Amino acid sequence: MHSDFITFQAQTTPHPLGMEVQYAKGSYIYDTQNKKYLDFVAGVSACSLGHQHPRVNKAIKEQLDTYSHVMVYGEYAQNPAVAFCKLLAKHLPPTLQKTYLVNSGTEATEGALKLARRVTGRSQFISCHNAYHGNTMGSMSVMGFEERKQIFRPLLPDVDFITFNCLEDIDKVTSQTAGVIVESIQGGAGFIEPQNGFLTLLKARCEAVGALLILDEIQPGFGRTGKLFGFENYNVVPDILVMGKGMGGGMPVGAFTSRSEYMDLLRDQPKLGHITTFGGHPVIAAACLATLQEIVETDLMAAALQKEKLFRSLLVHPLIEEIRGKGLMLAAMVPSAEITNEVIFKCQDKGLILFWLLFEGKAIRITPPLTISEDEIREGCAIILEALDEVNRSRTSSS
Repeated sequence: MHSDFITFQAQTTPHPLGMEVQYAKGSYIYDTQNKKYLDFVAGVSACSLGHQHPRVNKAIKEQLDTYSHVMVYGEYAQNPAVAFCKLLAKHLPPTLQKTYLVNSGTEATEGALKLARRVTGRSQFISCHNAYHGNTMGSMSVMGFEERKQIFRPLLPDVDFITFNCLEDIDKVTSQTAGVIVESIQGGAGFIEPQNGFLTLLKARCEAVGALLILDEIQPGFGRTGKLFGFENYNVVPDILVMGKGMGGGMPVGAFTSRSEYMDLLRDQPKLGHITTFGGHPVIAAACLATLQEIVETDLMAAALQKEKLFRSLLVHPLIEEIRGKGLMLAAMVPSAEITNEVIFKCQDKGLILFWLLFEGKAIRITPPLTISEDEIREGCAIILEALDEVNRSRTSSS
């Protein structure tokens, strides 16, 4: 299967990990040799409830037996999508009322950018250095990492960049700015949390000059930081909320949410201001609804903070300089990208799945399912420490 994978399926890197997956359940993935791997990545924060969660599977199967795709987005009232949007609004601030369901996080970003231009009549966007909001052309335009986008230029014009947590840069937001798009916690840059009221001050500046604040919650959202959305930790409410990844319990989905009077602008002058064939797909929406219900009806969010404490207490090692992030959105920082690579590969050999961050080579991603048990955390952390010990010994012996 691996040779066919390389031959017939387009790749994203020269050297994919290439694990041949047989099945997955709970916090584990099993390869075709029946070796099991404890999953500390959760499909890059997408599998909020682990693999094959019974509530999500039941919702998918029941909806599949009822109806699947029947009409392009926005024409028919389909219960799973309506119920999900209604429940989401119940758990959001009152200014975040109406949701547009799409197929991925990057499409949600595209929709949010269009909405900001439509609301303000302006063209400029401001993003952050080392930001990641998706990989389609508009989303790439607000990616703050030139190395990854230079070859695809020209991209959207009129995009400027500020430094996350730099309070002086906030003044770059002016009356020419349509929208400022930032992650509530910078993901690809190294799981960097906002500091010194950065997001609050940024929102105040946007209000002062008539720009919209777009918060990207694609990674932090849906319980991963101990709140339903990361922004709830930082005393700020966005004008437009972008989400994806964890909202579908492993199914492909994205969405953007704003106040009703803003969202209604997409339906007229011109009509079809944003359209999608499969957005709000009833089977996907059923998975989203089940996932959201499970998150808000259980103690998973509070437990994420307790599990963070357990991770921090266990992952103490000379090669771990700090652990960044919040809840179950964590990054263990080591001295070099070479150490990151060694640890990730050694851990995979030992039956633990870790992964990289997009732009920060010294970070080891730790984003397990919210449903991971404390025993599983101890099991995985023991493997990480064992791998770090091996790396440390090899470095000591060679020096």
